[in-house]
Amino acid sequence: MNLLKEKILKEGEVYEGNILKVDAFLNHRIDVPFMREVGKEFYRLFKDEGVNKILTIEASGIAIGALVAQEFDCPLVFAKKTKTKNIAGDVYTSKVESFTHGTTYDIIVSKRFLNKNDKVLIVDDFLAVGNALNGLIDLVRESGAELAGCGVVIEKGFQRGGDKLREQGVKVESLAIVESMDHTTGQVFFRD
Repeated sequence: MNLLKEKILKEGEVYEGNILKVDAFLNHRIDVPFMREVGKEFYRLFKDEGVNKILTIEASGIAIGALVAQEFDCPLVFAKKTKTKNIAGDVYTSKVESFTHGTTYDIIVSKRFLNKNDKVLIVDDFLAVGNALNGLIDLVRESGAELAGCGVVIEKGFQRGGDKLREQGVKVESLAIVESMDHTTGQVFFRD
């Protein structure tokens, strides 16, 4: 998606440790008109998959998921990172190790919102080593739902998480795949 690549080059910041900061438009300050285009692109890529539910993880995935769900005219479900008092009854859980935060946490979805009748599209802002997507895929499988695929805004191709999922037969569509970054120059290089 050329518009995304342009935004990354113009508004993104590269930090030491392979960190690409895109909080100016994606995961802190949300550029809603741009995110509508992201939603439309994921719809174009997955419209023939029979999607009836979008699944993401809190917090950064929610804005993306909402605009994708709007395009598909279906509900968005987001996995919570902590069990709260308002999640009653049975839940699906999976463990996720966060590359960004360096912690492991449980993700939780109420069994009321994900079941064997669902065809699920997972969406998220970043894909690095694949831990978040693997955790969400576990929830889909645990529920008996069918996985339509995974839509990712930015994939860090050099960390191979997307390649590993694709090798397992998961349909992964990333709108921009970063091949390498240089924190000393701020340059970002994309996979063609």
